[in-house]
Amino acid sequence: MLTQAKRPAPPTDDKRWRIVDATMRRQSYRPAALIETLHTAQEVFGFLDDDTLRYVAGSLGLPLGKVFGVATFYHHFQLKPKGAHSCVVCLGTACYMKNATGIVKMIGEEAGIAPGETTPDGKLSLMVARCIGACSLAPGVVADGEVLPRPTLDDVRALVKRWLSE
Repeated sequence: MLTQAKRPAPPTDDKRWRIVDATMRRQSYRPAALIETLHTAQEVFGFLDDDTLRYVAGSLGLPLGKVFGVATFYHHFQLKPKGAHSCVVCLGTACYMKNATGIVKMIGEEAGIAPGETTPDGKLSLMVARCIGACSLAPGVVADGEVLPRPTLDDVRALVKRWLSE
């Protein structure tokens, strides 16, 4: 466990670091606090950038590689800022059979991004999921947190075009 004097200073003077520090302090800066700390940091900043990962690693006395490994292993963690709108396409078996891959391809072409990316203007993030648990509504598309019931390619295209023109 690191002493107070050996812990790194936060990357910026942003007051939100106090929230991240409070999470680590509650856990006595133990390495076991890693996932909870990453959740807190993502909650307050929206994503986990390199400076955040370095700060958490230094504060908890963990190798940067371990912190990066945890942040990239769990799909919940985002290493880039999310767009103003998000679209998650399910690639589970039922959705796959109902052309989910065609929806992913179309969104990629319309927005110029691949799954896991955000448009350069920050308007749209495209993600894929193994299963969203809505097989009866296949193909599964979650638009800004709302599951779309049995969307067609044209339905999703219209939505994406609207988002990109906002």
